[in-house]
Amino acid sequence: MSSDKKTSRVSAFFSGLKTEYNKIIFPTRQQVMKETGATIAVSFLIGVLIALLDVIMKSGLGLIIK
Repeated sequence: MSSDKKTSRVSAFFSGLKTEYNKIIFPTRQQVMKETGATIAVSFLIGVLIALLDVIMKSGLGLIIK
């Protein structure tokens, strides 16, 4: 492959990269804060649910083993 072809391919790659980068829509600070809060809340609720199921299963197994 000649040097001109490599240069044009690299140039075309970076041109396409710039075009795609300009299509990115970055979230606002408010959106990030809202989504972070939702993620933390759901994670907490799932943790509580798992803890409750663990306690229930331990109690149930304790009754079965005795």
